[in-house]
Amino acid sequence: MTSLSRNPKDLLAGVLYLAFGLAGVWIARDYSMGTSSRMGAGYFPTVLGGMLILFGLLSVIRSFLVPGEAVGTVAWKGLALVVGATALFGVLLEPAGLVVSLLVLILLSASASRMFRFEWRAAVALVALVAFCVFVFVRGLGVPMPLFGSWFGG
Repeated sequence: MTSLSRNPKDLLAGVLYLAFGLAGVWIARDYSMGTSSRMGAGYFPTVLGGMLILFGLLSVIRSFLVPGEAVGTVAWKGLALVVGATALFGVLLEPAGLVVSLLVLILLSASASRMFRFEWRAAVALVALVAFCVFVFVRGLGVPMPLFGSWFGG
């Protein structure tokens, strides 16, 4: 069986982007949009979904124009680590706080790579990323997340 697509990886990625983008726009269809300066509940999922749809269309078009590789095997260990780390972040956010949850998320996700090694430069970058997230989300945007949760008396 031959395929019209010259790049199965881009075709599959484009279809996934389209599916997630359409799902985001569909879910947000009944939410209020608001404006750019005063966003409603549907603003972010609609804009993000629209961007995913655009990237998906571009990827699908590219799959017919540019030759590429076939889809290889799925890296199940990496997939499980990244998805598990994201779920664990959500579970840990209240009891452990943002700082600990981010540390767990970043370290578990990074360990999904075969090239992961914990070095001093990586530790500095980890601390900088956590500090950046704290300042942007908690201090800058005022998102009500505890820095240290109930496990630490927060």
